[in-house]
Amino acid sequence: MPELPEVETVRRGLGPRVIGRRIVTADAHRPDLRIPLPENLSKRLVGRRIVRLDRRAKYILAHLDDGAVLIIHLGMSGRLVVHDRPPNSVAPHEHVRIGFQGGVTVSYTDHRRFGLITLCDEAELAGHRFFARLGPEPLDDAFTGAVLAERLADKATPIKAALLDQTVVAGLGNIYVCEALYHAGLGPRRLARTVKSERAERLVVAIKDVLERALEAGGSSLRDYVQASGELGYFQNAFAVYDREGEACPGCDCGTGVRRIVQSNRSTFYCAKRQR
Repeated sequence: MPELPEVETVRRGLGPRVIGRRIVTADAHRPDLRIPLPENLSKRLVGRRIVRLDRRAKYILAHLDDGAVLIIHLGMSGRLVVHDRPPNSVAPHEHVRIGFQGGVTVSYTDHRRFGLITLCDEAELAGHRFFARLGPEPLDDAFTGAVLAERLADKATPIKAALLDQTVVAGLGNIYVCEALYHAGLGPRRLARTVKSERAERLVVAIKDVLERALEAGGSSLRDYVQASGELGYFQNAFAVYDREGEACPGCDCGTGVRRIVQSNRSTFYCAKRQR
């Protein structure tokens, strides 16, 4: 699933191409994705302009000039790709196509259909069921070690599971949690409530650093993710532990290499010596 760096990279790629442009076509090639598409989607979009493009957690938010917000989630395999001119044919698994003045076209494809596209009034956005309980954004200056420690204080779950909980911190997924825990030197089985003071500060620094480096690399392309331009991300070439079971740990003399365990039905990659 695309995580925060991938979604933010897509947002940044789309912004210069679509902000301020009038929507001239909006075609849905099926009635639903993970949830039904909004009724009269085409009528609600055509003629509108995108005035701002934001991200919250793993959602892209296109603010329209009539006060509505188009909410997009890429799910497991969704792609938003921008074209300089409308494609000649409908691509496989292309479910929504939005055309803008000047010929720019954005296609949403998703072969698993775990993503979603819906609309919400801007005034109701904060209380929307997708956003009301989300935790803080990890790249915000307000996200500090003290804030993280407070949110973990009553968590008896492993720290790996706690960081994947979107009500604790928004936008993190399996890849970047594994990487951040490695760089912070914290074991994935450690109880979340024990991560406080210096440990929490160290973990926040690692989270921010990993996310920023991933953004510089255009995200991680393991299966389906591509940038808005259609290019791959390449942060996967810089993974320290994720998906590197048995390989040598960077800068470590543990002798056993990266280990893999399963937590909550997800693979966790870590170094047993470095991470405590």
